[in-house]
Amino acid sequence: MHLHEAVLSGSPEGIAVLCVGAVGTAAGTALGLRKMDYEQVPRVAIVSSAFFVVSLIHVPLGVTSIHLVLNGLVGLILGWAAFPALLVALLLQAVLFGHGGLLALGVNTLAMGLPAVICYYLFHRAVAWRREALAFLAGCAVGAAGMLGAAFLMASALWIAGEAFELAAKAVFGFHVAVAVIEGLVTGSVVAFLRKVRPELLTLMVPEFLPATEFSDE
Repeated sequence: MHLHEAVLSGSPEGIAVLCVGAVGTAAGTALGLRKMDYEQVPRVAIVSSAFFVVSLIHVPLGVTSIHLVLNGLVGLILGWAAFPALLVALLLQAVLFGHGGLLALGVNTLAMGLPAVICYYLFHRAVAWRREALAFLAGCAVGAAGMLGAAFLMASALWIAGEAFELAAKAVFGFHVAVAVIEGLVTGSVVAFLRKVRPELLTLMVPEFLPATEFSDE
């Protein structure tokens, strides 16, 4: 799920979107780094690497591409640190493979990072519900919401870039509605797995809010 820089840089509106994306990503990354301590660096690195690998498996779709991104899961595990994690992964993809391009790095990171952080605030307690079925459903909601949020922001960026991209914007969002179902099921399964083997990963940036005992069904 990448917007190509050539698409947005061709109009004044598109350039404005690129600037807003750069500023938003800079602010989110600064806040993420401020909230991240040294002990969380390995976690951020692992999650960023996982995102990098998963999002390389993509299907080109004109001005963008579709693939699993798991940005909701990234936000659930990292909170605001999702911004620097996503920024590094997308930067490597832009430099090594030309995905999106450096000029679109800001808007692409913002489109994925903002929904990730929103998912953190909406669902970080829900995945700790004692009933595994409810926690699984919460995980599914995380995946779907993260994907749909990113698709909406990218479609909005295309829409603002000019009338020529209105149809593409509708297509981008429409295709990702279907992908969101798969993204939700995958994320729900990962959440269910982490609850059993590494519940501490779901305590996120504020472990005092989600003590490990809450994951127990006893």
